[in-house]
Amino acid sequence: MEQVSAKQIPCEELPSLLQSAAAKEVAGFDSVECGNGGVISQTTQPAAAPKETEAVCSHLPAYNEPQDESKHSYSLSISLPTSPSGFHVLQAKQIGSPRTESTQLPPPAAVQLEQPKQGKFHSQPIPAVSIDGKVATMNGKVPDRRVSGGGESQQRDKRFDSFKTWSGRLERQLSNLRGKPQDLESGESSIIEAEDVPAVDRYFDALEGPELDTLRVSEVSVLPEDKKWPFLLRFPISSFGMCLGVSSQAILWKTLATSPSTSFLHVSITVNLVLWCVSLALMSTVAFVYLLKIIFYFEAVKREYYHPVRVNFFFAPWIACLFLVQGVPPTVAEKPHNALWYALMAPIFCLELKIYGQWMSGGQRRLSKVANPSNHLSIVGNFVGALVGASMGLKEGPIFFFAIGLAHYTVLFVTLYQRLPTNETLPKELHPVFFLFVAAPSVACMAWAAIKGDFDYGSRIAYFIALFLYVSLAVRINFFRGFRFSLAWWAYTFPMTGFSIATIKYSMEVTNALTQTLSVGFSVISTFTVSALFITTIIHAFVLHDLFPNDIPIAITQKRPKFSKFIAHLRSLSSDMEAAISKDSLEI
Repeated sequence: MEQVSAKQIPCEELPSLLQSAAAKEVAGFDSVECGNGGVISQTTQPAAAPKETEAVCSHLPAYNEPQDESKHSYSLSISLPTSPSGFHVLQAKQIGSPRTESTQLPPPAAVQLEQPKQGKFHSQPIPAVSIDGKVATMNGKVPDRRVSGGGESQQRDKRFDSFKTWSGRLERQLSNLRGKPQDLESGESSIIEAEDVPAVDRYFDALEGPELDTLRVSEVSVLPEDKKWPFLLRFPISSFGMCLGVSSQAILWKTLATSPSTSFLHVSITVNLVLWCVSLALMSTVAFVYLLKIIFYFEAVKREYYHPVRVNFFFAPWIACLFLVQGVPPTVAEKPHNALWYALMAPIFCLELKIYGQWMSGGQRRLSKVANPSNHLSIVGNFVGALVGASMGLKEGPIFFFAIGLAHYTVLFVTLYQRLPTNETLPKELHPVFFLFVAAPSVACMAWAAIKGDFDYGSRIAYFIALFLYVSLAVRINFFRGFRFSLAWWAYTFPMTGFSIATIKYSMEVTNALTQTLSVGFSVISTFTVSALFITTIIHAFVLHDLFPNDIPIAITQKRPKFSKFIAHLRSLSSDMEAAISKDSLEI
């Protein structure tokens, strides 16, 4: 019996069957039965082309011996190379039946074509072939080119490029310097135009809340709301509020340790040293991170600057640095250099020229329209600078900034009290933002005492104003209920600490049991508030992982979106459905 061998099939030229077969015209392509149950795979011919079929079968060896009654099946596999340049039959394999040692094939004349059953064929990835003809493997497995080919999941999300510095051009230049250039897709422009900064009216129309940090239901965001943004894009300027709260505590404990009226507490100066070091480390970290945001996401920083509330927090870094200078421990430096004061007051002066000029210009950012309690941050910087400068021994500079702060604080105080109809940012309900009312008079009384050399009547007038405002806010029991935590709350803690320090200064001038009790009481309240806020911040950062949510206020559209009423209706329906689902789950 003649054995079937794959070597008997000629491989020099393409079989005529493959030359004339068309997959889309032949039913049952890639599966044809020949003869008595023989199945030829990987070759298909039209039903009306028997000559080609005989041509293929003629390549098989002839069998003259009679066949067994049992039907023996075989398959012929033809593998093709991945490249068309070497298009020919590579190999043919015969798989025999396990019942017999040899497989007998029918003669060519006995070959009968039958219509096979229809089957589904799925395209498979072509494995990469190395130079020596072997299939490239990875850990013993053939790699899937659908994944390694750089699919859609591997592509960089470019929806955030409009908020990057120069629309992402700086990042591409840095990538080229590192030797990892970013490939641009075909047909895509190399420069993505950044959307213009919205006008101040758009912030009022698109946002709501005391801090203008909530998107209205009729508005949409230019960035995906259901996806977590890059960390730098979620890092707000209000993060410097943490520096204000901790650094002011360093000043408080320094005053408690060095004041004669609180000497009975026997507070160690070491507490001031520890808090000052923590404040310095925190300030360095926050400043470094926000500097990275300025470098890589400058367009987002611009939107924060044009935000009616966020713009006031640009004073926070410089005020925090002034707090560090004022609270420096005696073991570190007895008296900082005067040049440090000029270096820190220069950016504050530049910001005031811009913001105060807008208040007076009567344009879109006039004070009657943009006035909100956070504007006290732009006022209190003058009084803090006057306090630090007078403590260093300076005269004219502190008086200059004290005069500027006093003039603008008077105008701001009256504007906020009037609640003009054009003012849209003042919340109707109470909010921790109102504690900023206490900041300016508390620091102003200490600044004037440092300029004059004693706590005279002018300082006492400012202190009593701060005392009344503090008590009027503290008697509200439900003050902190029903509000979502945010980093901006840190900026509202330093007014409490500043008022505690002012009380200690007042007790030094008027020393009695009442003033000493007030000094200790207000110091305990401010320390407890900062400690509670510090613990809450840690929980949100490391447990809940929501300390830095998506910064929606910077992602509003330049113009009011179309079909805003329809969007509001859809969002109201979704909120109602979520409320109903949560109610049902609670009942269950």
